[in-house]
Amino acid sequence: MRCTILASGSKGNCTYIGSGNGSILVDAGLSAKETLYRLTQAGCDAGAIDAIIVTHEHVDHIRGLDVLARKLTCPVYATGGTLADFLCHRRTSDKPLETHACRYDNPFRAGGFMISPFATSHDAAEPCGFVIEENGEMLGYCTDTGIVTHHMLDQIRRCDGIVIESNHCPEMLANGPYPESLKRRIRSKRGHLSNPAAAAVLRMLGKDAPQVVLSHLSEINNTPERARASAREGLGLFFEENSLFVATQGGSTPDFPQEIRI
Repeated sequence: MRCTILASGSKGNCTYIGSGNGSILVDAGLSAKETLYRLTQAGCDAGAIDAIIVTHEHVDHIRGLDVLARKLTCPVYATGGTLADFLCHRRTSDKPLETHACRYDNPFRAGGFMISPFATSHDAAEPCGFVIEENGEMLGYCTDTGIVTHHMLDQIRRCDGIVIESNHCPEMLANGPYPESLKRRIRSKRGHLSNPAAAAVLRMLGKDAPQVVLSHLSEINNTPERARASAREGLGLFFEENSLFVATQGGSTPDFPQEIRI
């Protein structure tokens, strides 16, 4: 299984997951044009994408969803709450779009993968993460959540690789330019995981965290170096240099594409 981060952060999120049996996108937070460009940059076959699965309806996760799904002629999978919000309030086109509602803890098949949605804790209609499985290999995808529950931990513990949020450094957030109301939202249980919170999850996973991608870093309230140092501390004796990666907004930066193989 190949996991390629096309973009990660508040300006847009999109991840390509491919295997010999098919490929999917997780979220479509870039414009359709930019997503197709980055897929080409990363050596991914856009024409082979079988589905787009969506974590929630915030714009940095669905910006290009409508146009991209129609260009790729592929279905969109999301929870009922996410789809309702997207279709009723955020979609501007009335052109046909194939959508399928999924439910927490009810696996479904798309693009050759078995996909298991699980509930996350975020200020969205019905947000979720995913465990994506193919031929016994599993990737856990857990971003945009203020906390990691025991159930979420159980889901990602069984995975061979995880994409997990490490959004902000608490000190940078406290001393940064955001208004206090936004700071409270980010710190809340329905906000975003801090570096220490992500590190605590990795500490609990221990040896069960083989490949880790830190994602959704704030460009204002975090740095890759701080996120990585915190995660390294969390992993402790289980830290391995070649198994911890930090995703960014990507594009034309030297570290693009960011990719792991499971």
